Amino acid sequence: MSEANMNVVIGGEAGQGLATVGQLLAKAVTRAGYHMLVNQDYMSRIRGGHNFFSIRFGSTPVESHTEDIDILVALTAETVELHADELTDNGIIIAGDDIDTGDHKALKIPFKELAPKQLFYNVVALGVLGASVCVDPSILEKLLKERFEKKGDDIVKSNLEVLHKSYEWAKSQEVDFTCLELPESQGKTKLMMHGNEAIAMGALAAGCNFVSFYPMTPSTSVATTMITKGRHLGMKYEQVEDEIAAMNIAIGASFAGAKAMVTTSGGGFALMTEGISLAGVSETPVVTIVVQRPGPATGLATRTEQADLNLVLYAGHGEFPRAIFAPGTVEECFYLTHRAFDLAEQYQTPMFVLSDQYLADSYRDVEMFDVDTLPEVADPMLETDADPYLRYELTEDGISPRLIPGFSEQLVRADSHEHAENSSMTEDPDNRVRQNSKRLVKGCGIWQDVIGPDYYGEENPDVLLMCWGSSVGACLEAADKYEGKKVSVLHFKQVYPLREEQFMDYLESAGEVVAVEGNATGQFAKLVAQETGFRVGSYVLRFDGRPLSPQYVLKGLKSII
Repeated sequence: MSEANMNVVIGGEAGQGLATVGQLLAKAVTRAGYHMLVNQDYMSRIRGGHNFFSIRFGSTPVESHTEDIDILVALTAETVELHADELTDNGIIIAGDDIDTGDHKALKIPFKELAPKQLFYNVVALGVLGASVCVDPSILEKLLKERFEKKGDDIVKSNLEVLHKSYEWAKSQEVDFTCLELPESQGKTKLMMHGNEAIAMGALAAGCNFVSFYPMTPSTSVATTMITKGRHLGMKYEQVEDEIAAMNIAIGASFAGAKAMVTTSGGGFALMTEGISLAGVSETPVVTIVVQRPGPATGLATRTEQADLNLVLYAGHGEFPRAIFAPGTVEECFYLTHRAFDLAEQYQTPMFVLSDQYLADSYRDVEMFDVDTLPEVADPMLETDADPYLRYELTEDGISPRLIPGFSEQLVRADSHEHAENSSMTEDPDNRVRQNSKRLVKGCGIWQDVIGPDYYGEENPDVLLMCWGSSVGACLEAADKYEGKKVSVLHFKQVYPLREEQFMDYLESAGEVVAVEGNATGQFAKLVAQETGFRVGSYVLRFDGRPLSPQYVLKGLKSII
């Protein structure tokens, strides 16, 4: 354990309730005032198979998960076999008294003595863990009351009795646990939220009132959060028969005036690409959330990767403008989703938010979002004095007047073919050039609004880590821990379009630039080379389905520098 943070890993089989214990502990340390980050690793099966839930928390902001374990809660013997080697020098295993922990420092829990039945074993684990990490028992009590209050006072009382008994038992054991110093943020109201929830909140803050989706791990919780939280805001939703329908229904909803969103992962997005072109040619705003997982095909359905950048960048036949955002934190998930809606409505073209399973399922402590500072999202017109009304009028900035049908006497038409200013289908070559150029010139406005990358560290570093999306945390911690050289980080949260003047000085002034990505081919580095001519010299790539960690990045750096 470092002086600033601690990493607790709870391992076991699917169905044993490890996520329940993990979420309650994560909430407890958040309410205690600590900074926190959760990493979930689970197999694509309902029961069985090894899963684990890690909570890294401390008195200072936690940038990334870590492979080092301070407390390993082993619900199965397999957990000991798989993770014992990752224990720190002072690490300890907490396990049932029937699990062999070998020669490792261990605290054996007598579950049968502490709980009247197996149903309460999760509460026993929570009580022992809470005592082990020095969480105020009153916080745990409140969490259990909130969780079980709908089941009646007797159920709440039984769970609290088990909690108190387990907490006191752990305190009575001859194990020396180090309590972390509470941060200055203690007492400050914070949220515990993962990336998918933040995307949903950002969409709602932007006025999104329609979402269509076909359930696909790891994107589904974006839509379900939208449905749960958006009902009182007038949210409409449609769980459809396939991803083709999801995209086309969203386009129809947007044409009718809704602020529409689609959620999916790579395999589902592949089916949506024809619809993306329809949105492009009809100049219909729609925001698509793509939460990446490893492919090809079904790949590793519950794992993470950053390998769908090319898919989203080139999705849809023909040429039309777009922007792609790749948040690296929960906060960025919120604000960049809101921005995607603003740009989609303003420029009347598809926009994309590219996340991944690691960020999607990674709970973090976040401060309340300041919605009052958000820009007002553009709205279409309901009426116009123009006569005739020209939906695809040629304009200097490429943005034509968008009227919503049914609110005026004007005829509003849309078509999947090339069209004239009045929406009539035509194959005239001169018109084709004018209309296609009109659509593409909107890309100039999108380019002007590009969010530049964030730079961390000293200028003119020996090594510059170039990363995008969720890899930023691992890079920041690796840069901080690397010894002997100045290492800085350049993080892109908008990956397309790119503006050279926002970052080329950083690349050219670094001794060596290393691309750090969660894919096998360095897709973003190749995009930078394509757009700017700058070629990265070295790569640290991970594509085994697991998220980049500081340890993985450091190991990669040591092999190439």
